[in-house]
Amino acid sequence: MYDDLARPPLRPASLNRALASDGWRVEVLPETESTNAVVAGRARAGEPAGLVVVAEQQTAGRGRLGRSWVSPPRAGLTFSVLLRPTLPLAHWGWVPLLSGLAVARALRGQTGLDALLKWPNDVLVSGRKVCGVLAEVAAPGAAVVGIGLNVTTRREELPHDGASSLQLEGSGTTDRDTILRAVLRELSAVTADDAAARADYRRLCATLGAPVRVELPAGPPVIGTADGVDDDGRLIVDGTPYGAGDVVHLRPATP
Repeated sequence: MYDDLARPPLRPASLNRALASDGWRVEVLPETESTNAVVAGRARAGEPAGLVVVAEQQTAGRGRLGRSWVSPPRAGLTFSVLLRPTLPLAHWGWVPLLSGLAVARALRGQTGLDALLKWPNDVLVSGRKVCGVLAEVAAPGAAVVGIGLNVTTRREELPHDGASSLQLEGSGTTDRDTILRAVLRELSAVTADDAAARADYRRLCATLGAPVRVELPAGPPVIGTADGVDDDGRLIVDGTPYGAGDVVHLRPATP
C-alpha cells in the first residue's frame, strides 16, 4: 500500500498492453540504485532493444558528469531504456539530444506546456528544468538512455530554484502512465537517422541564438553566442564546436 494518494504507483500490466505494438517491454521496480545500471547489465547480456526499466524510487541516480538525480517515491518518472539505434556511428552524439526531444514532444502533446530544450538534452518549462537525460554506450551497438522527469514534485522537494515539475507548471495531466506512454512512443520516432528530427531539435532548442557561458574542465570560460548544433550534435559557439562531454556547465551569459 502506498502512503501518498496523490502519487499512485504505475500500472505495468496496462503499460505493456498499450506499448507492445511499439516494441517496448516495461518493468517497474519498487526501488533500485540506478535504472541505467540495471539496463546496462541487461544490454551486455544480449537483451534486445525495447527494454524499459522504471524505478518508483531511485536511490543513487546519476545525471551528466556524475551529478546526482534524486526524487521522492512516485513523484516523477525515473526510467532507462535500451536502444540499438540505426543512426550511423558518427551520429551517435545525437542519441541524448533526440531523447530529450522525445520528452519535449511528449510533454507538448500531453500536458499543454511549452516544453523547450537546453543543449544538450535538458527539458525546460518556463526556463526551469523539469527533465534530465543521461545516455551511455553499454555494449557495441547498444545505448542506454536514462530519463528523470519531475511530475508531481513539490517546491520544497526540488534541489534548487532552477528546477520545477509538471504539476508546479500547471500541466494538463500528471498521470504518469499517460506521460510515460507518450514519451516512449516519441522515442520510437526519433532514434532513427532522421533529418527532420534533428531539425525539430534545433527548432525547440532555447539555447540557440542566445548568449552563453561555456565552462570547461580547464581554463577560463568561453562567452559567446550559440550559433547552432552541428551534424555530430556539438554546440557551436562563435564558430567553435563543443561536445557535451567537454562542457562542465552551460549557462546564460550575463552582462
